[in-house]
Amino acid sequence: MDIFNLGDQILALLEMVFGFWNNQISLVFSMLGQSPVNFKGGGPWAVIAGIEPIFVAVGSSLVVLFFVIGFCSESIDIREEMRFEVILRMLIRLGLAEWFVANNVTIMKAFFTSIGNLVNLLSAGSYTTLTIDSTQADIIKDLGFGESLIMLILAALLSIIIIICGFFMIYTVYFRFLRLLIIVPMGSIAFSTMGGNRTVNHTVSAYCKYFLSVTFEAVTMALAIIVCNAFINAGLPTFTSSYADWAKT
Repeated sequence: MDIFNLGDQILALLEMVFGFWNNQISLVFSMLGQSPVNFKGGGPWAVIAGIEPIFVAVGSSLVVLFFVIGFCSESIDIREEMRFEVILRMLIRLGLAEWFVANNVTIMKAFFTSIGNLVNLLSAGSYTTLTIDSTQADIIKDLGFGESLIMLILAALLSIIIIICGFFMIYTVYFRFLRLLIIVPMGSIAFSTMGGNRTVNHTVSAYCKYFLSVTFEAVTMALAIIVCNAFINAGLPTFTSSYADWAKT
């Protein structure tokens, strides 16, 4: 055995780091497939459910306020504005605002369930895990001392990057749940602006866009992880002639 051959040490390091990454990926997929309702056993959601009625009460009161503001800003001549179609439009807008204020959490929970099912569907397709191909492993074992030393340094750098990325993914997933739990009660306040005119009800449009962007982050992260693993498993690019065979595998 060549004591200057570092191939076995490189493989051991890569296998350890790849195992850590695969465990982190499994944890991330399991959390992304969860609804905030069931996150951490439902404890955080129970807190949100407890304070939600307060926001609903405030939102219901604001619906009337925004409706009056919208009516006054749109009405130049009350006699001309009091047509049947105008009154019907205002009543529909008022009714929709009250309904969304009272039922926005139910709609959000449906989105949470749908996104979770989509993530579970992506992960159920036996997503690619990081592995070392046997051909690549043989090439690493046959490297000379100088080449294996360079490869060991690169493997160490790769290990540091993977460990940092693994913990950063967990942080991102937890922070996503935190943002979702915070913006859910605000829905009643945002949907109350539907009762106002166009200068007011743009708030609910901005809120819905932000809610959808945060909710669909789970799908974006799942796709990014799957594609990233596929890229890495495809092999490293050729950076010296000695690794040309590796790049072809």
